[in-house]
Amino acid sequence: MSTADSAKCYLANSVNTASPGRLTLMLYDGGIRFMATAVAGFEEPDPVKRIETIHNNLVKAQNILRELQSALDLNGAGGFSERMFALYDYMIAQLAEANRKKEAQPIQLVEELLGKIRNAWATMLAPSESVAA
Repeated sequence: MSTADSAKCYLANSVNTASPGRLTLMLYDGGIRFMATAVAGFEEPDPVKRIETIHNNLVKAQNILRELQSALDLNGAGGFSERMFALYDYMIAQLAEANRKKEAQPIQLVEELLGKIRNAWATMLAPSESVAA
């Protein structure tokens, strides 16, 4: 088995055995990673590769944000899910604008916002994962 195949197998195992909370954390990490790759794409000297790198990674990040939206329970009380849905909508719109104009600033804004949510989520998960271990 090649190294690439081993990595794919490991990732598939990680996803298949992860708790819902851990899967959400993995989505946050993936979104942040794709945005970082898109921002790094602005340094690509080849214009075709630059546009492809930025576009493809922003689309992946938007898809992750849509997946996070779809996981929200909009029937719950308190309005938290509705606020998160609107925040994810804002992030998706910012990434679409960044993709259209090929500007890094909106990506960095969303990356920072999502990073804060990710860190809060990881902090919330930490006590429950130590109890499960």
